[in-house]
Amino acid sequence: MVKKVEVTGYVPGSIGRITELHAQYYFQNWGFGKFFEAKVATELSAFLNRFDEYRDGLWTLCLDNQVEGSIVIDGVKAASEGAHLRWFILSAKMRGQGLGNELMEKAVCFCREHQYHHIYLWTFEGLDAARHLYEKFGFRLVEEQTGEQWGTTVNEQKFALNLK
Repeated sequence: MVKKVEVTGYVPGSIGRITELHAQYYFQNWGFGKFFEAKVATELSAFLNRFDEYRDGLWTLCLDNQVEGSIVIDGVKAASEGAHLRWFILSAKMRGQGLGNELMEKAVCFCREHQYHHIYLWTFEGLDAARHLYEKFGFRLVEEQTGEQWGTTVNEQKFALNLK
């Protein structure tokens, strides 16, 4: 049976599965714990409760009806602070196939179509594959600071892309 990969919006179970993907990856690779998992679940739930399809974007990568990746554009403060790119993740079995590129393309195109002038994201030093992809799309490192927004001390990095 051929596996079908689809990119779509919200699907039932998205909150749990996107949270699970983040929790597993960041625990296995960076030692993040329950603080981080709860933060992802809480903030993703809040986002989906106020989701507005005219302002926000949510794309899930599904394989055989299971969420295997995601990317979000949170547009609630797009006019004042910029569109916030969030919850970008791929499961291990989906990495290295160009699917992250496809998700990034959808998110950036959404921002262009909505005439958002600025996109930003927060990440941390050491996520080299993600950084390479961000820079491929024109994002530039604009701020660095030591912080604990992920529940452990890391060198936080803010990347931004101006679309003007």
